[in-house]
Amino acid sequence: MTTPKRSNGLRESLERRILHGLSLEWESALNILDDQHHRLMKKPLFSLGDMERKLGEWSSARHEIRLSRSFALNHPWDSVREVLKHEMAHQLAHRLLSGRREEPHGPVFRQSCDLLRADPRASGAYPSFREQVFGRKLSEEDRIMRRVQKLLALAESANPHEAEAAMVKAHELIARHNVDLFARKAQRRYVSIFLGKPALRHTRDAYALSSLIQTFYFVEGIWTPAYVLQKERMGRVLEISGTPENIEIAGYVHGFVRHYIDAQWAAYNKGKGLTQHRKTDFAVGIINGFRAKLEGSQDRLAEETPATRALIRSGDPQLHRYFRNRYPRIRSIQRGSVRQDPNVYNDGVEAGEKLVISRGIAQTGEAGKRLPHHKKPSR
Repeated sequence: MTTPKRSNGLRESLERRILHGLSLEWESALNILDDQHHRLMKKPLFSLGDMERKLGEWSSARHEIRLSRSFALNHPWDSVREVLKHEMAHQLAHRLLSGRREEPHGPVFRQSCDLLRADPRASGAYPSFREQVFGRKLSEEDRIMRRVQKLLALAESANPHEAEAAMVKAHELIARHNVDLFARKAQRRYVSIFLGKPALRHTRDAYALSSLIQTFYFVEGIWTPAYVLQKERMGRVLEISGTPENIEIAGYVHGFVRHYIDAQWAAYNKGKGLTQHRKTDFAVGIINGFRAKLEGSQDRLAEETPATRALIRSGDPQLHRYFRNRYPRIRSIQRGSVRQDPNVYNDGVEAGEKLVISRGIAQTGEAGKRLPHHKKPSR
């Protein structure tokens, strides 16, 4: 039983970690600024407060950024970071104005948001990027997502051929919908969220799954610096960008595959006592086995017309621009080769070839909701 004194101590410890994280994220966010604007920013105080109508505020008098205690304690870190950057934009606007006055969200503030890649609307009752994706309600006009949901529900069929056909149909429907939007040059809205949690290091399967999500689900991703609450240090996390609809699907698939890997590994490793390194081999095999299946579906779609093939290969130009603006300084990191157990890897590939994404999009693990149970693949 946790005593009130111990409970208060745990909360104080958590709040201290959050404040330390805000300080480190503040420093990291400045890296996008040029030298002139970077020099204007002096580190403020950070605090948490009981704020009913605001998610955060910048006080020039106290030289302080304050975030809502309830918000910081109860929301994912990417949402907290959005609000921090919004208040940093207020801080930068204050320095740029140099004593001049303008309305709170005026032109200089919006310029500061552009410089910091901050969301000018991340305050008050405005929903975070994550809430815009996972908290949104499907409209009557959102027929594509409804059809995808129905097809993924059919993919739970006990008949393996029927289940496979339903999943392939769902993926082709997603691809055709996006290709149609590319061709019509329809204006789209983009958001960015974390997939998974920030960590000091990530295993090979995390990078393999990131590549799969970006290749087949019409999102772009980057391993971005982010605060690791448990370690009180900056680590990295996968952040993906795309339309709310595509991020919802990508987030669902990401959570589904991770759950599938854990379930299959538990069964495969029963009584064997294999190490975490071998789990990574097995997981990479699952992802590559599933990837080969998706490649076949995409190849069939690309063969329809030369224009379709070109649009699939080139991707979404509007998303490319959004992503490059959000992350103008991107560098690639080459990873060396690693030793893996070929037998464990090949067993993983076999399990991945049997993986069928099923059930409704709304049950994604990335949204914090219940994940589906997986049946053991038939041999």
